[in-house]
Amino acid sequence: MFEWIPDTVTDGTASHFLTWGGLLFASFTSLFSVVNPLAAMPLFLSLTDRFSDAERDQTALWASIYMLGVLIVFLLLGTFILSFFGISLPGIRIAGGLIIMRAAYSMLNPEKSGRKLTAEDEKAAMEKEDISFSPLALPLLSGPGSIAVVIGFATQAESMFDYLINGISIVLVVITTYGLLRLAPISAKYIGHTGLNVMTRLMGFIALAISVQFILSGIGRYFGLA
Repeated sequence: MFEWIPDTVTDGTASHFLTWGGLLFASFTSLFSVVNPLAAMPLFLSLTDRFSDAERDQTALWASIYMLGVLIVFLLLGTFILSFFGISLPGIRIAGGLIIMRAAYSMLNPEKSGRKLTAEDEKAAMEKEDISFSPLALPLLSGPGSIAVVIGFATQAESMFDYLINGISIVLVVITTYGLLRLAPISAKYIGHTGLNVMTRLMGFIALAISVQFILSGIGRYFGLA
């Protein structure tokens, strides 16, 4: 069926698709594991317990929109903002790796230190009418760890196409997060507290590996090894 297409074209196209697909998959899994919307579901349900179903869905929508805005801004401007303060790209990667490592440790120990919000923050949020931006979008969904991952994407981007792929991965993570928040009442019922803890630990392990890679990449670039 495709005999008329030259081998060089098919080989090149397949290679490009594999490269694009690999980059998209890597950036999506990296960001999703740090955002970890599964762990945010119980807190989302707690903070929206007094809301109607329509208000809860609207809150999830606006939280996702704000999350998208925050992450896209840091993807496009984060490197320039930090460079303005004289911070080198290796320094950004190492600092980002340390932030992600702290978040990963929290996810690996959800019972002890897995809270993204303090008890005082949760109490204050319960008294707010609109919690979509704070604390849901920031810092729960697009907190320091997520921002560090996005800035890491920017430091590794070599062309506008890399920015496009990373932007698409952000959109996909946001859409997935919105879907999980919409399904939070049903998901939490069937997955349960134990299931959420298991998934959180799995995401924490992935995030820990990402943090180590960020740190090694920063050290390697600083010493000219990569």
